[in-house]
Amino acid sequence: MSEEEKVELDEVDDGALEEMKAELEQVKAERKMKRKRRLLKEAAKADMRGVCYLSRIPPRMDPLKLRQILSQYAELERIYLTPEDPTAHVHRKKAGGYRGQGFTEGWVEFTNKNVAKRVASMLNGEQIGGKKKSQFYYDLWNIKYLSKFKWDHLTEEIAYKNATREQKLAMELSAAKKERDFYLAKVDQSRALTSIDERLKKKRKMQQANGSTSEIPDDQQVAKVTRHFPQTKPVTDGGDKQKHGLSKSLLAGVFGGSS
Repeated sequence: MSEEEKVELDEVDDGALEEMKAELEQVKAERKMKRKRRLLKEAAKADMRGVCYLSRIPPRMDPLKLRQILSQYAELERIYLTPEDPTAHVHRKKAGGYRGQGFTEGWVEFTNKNVAKRVASMLNGEQIGGKKKSQFYYDLWNIKYLSKFKWDHLTEEIAYKNATREQKLAMELSAAKKERDFYLAKVDQSRALTSIDERLKKKRKMQQANGSTSEIPDDQQVAKVTRHFPQTKPVTDGGDKQKHGLSKSLLAGVFGGSS
């Protein structure tokens, strides 16, 4: 192969590489535009959504049952129910009540905020109804439309509460650890003092047995700790004499006597 043919092949290869790079860049640009359009579409849909707040969740109600009931009135997106306090759950189980998970409040996201507003105004204070055999038949709706409230606000609030709870738990654990370390240090100190006192008692007995009356040096004696507690002063006997009584002239005026 001549040098001219090699140069032509190199030029062809370089041209093909440039075309492939251009095609890849074009594909990336198209994907980026599609992603951008999809995000804009999702943002527009999210802006059209509305959130309603339920201040009370009937007993035995869960997200699945709530979705089944509310989906009869409008199209739903997401549902979040706040679980009850674990201590209340344990207390109810011990009392023989419902053993399942209970919820205290909840949020429901509707596809259309106008529909969500109408559903909230229509259902608030009304009976849940349905079949008479249903356990929610006599319960009432406590639902309110939240104006200018989005689902992101709820997730931010939940994340903030979780972070606050974790921080509080970490502080409580740190305080408990300090108390434990302080208690263990005092226990070790008490054991050391007790051991010293026992050794000194044994030394005294040995000296008494040998007939020696020499006293133990001051630096080896264990100082006894005497605690002083504040005491309230007793009331003096003359305290009753300081009480002010009603004047005789006032009593005479009330009961009609002569002063």
